Amino acid sequence: MQLTTKGRYAVTAMLDLASNESSRPVTLDMISQRQNISLSYLEQLFAKLRKASLVKSVRGPGGGYLLNVNAEEVTLTQIIEAVDENIDLRRCHGSKDCNRGKQCLSHHLWCEVSDQIRGFLSTRNLQQVMDDYQLTQSLNVN
Repeated sequence: MQLTTKGRYAVTAMLDLASNESSRPVTLDMISQRQNISLSYLEQLFAKLRKASLVKSVRGPGGGYLLNVNAEEVTLTQIIEAVDENIDLRRCHGSKDCNRGKQCLSHHLWCEVSDQIRGFLSTRNLQQVMDDYQLTQSLNVN
């Protein structure tokens, strides 16, 4: 599957940013420490997330990053695609040249699975994921 750590880390970092209770900017160093993601990797991801207008940066003392959209408005697909991830299980990546110039036997299967994954991720937003996490955490405490 083409969804690598880049997409997973981008979603995790965006969730961390969205869960920020205050309206203060969050530094990448804070996210790095909380989520155990390399700071240099986060810098690369956030450059792409900023380019996609999903986050905004605040410069100077007390600076960092803020969501540029409401957590309810950004889907997981948007985040994954913003960091140049491709949700595609096909070995040929859509070229229809899987097997020496022909489609492989499983080409259509992997097309369907990829579409299902993309469809699922496009129906889930940051707020829903955070709400689900909060719910599971409260159930585990009781």
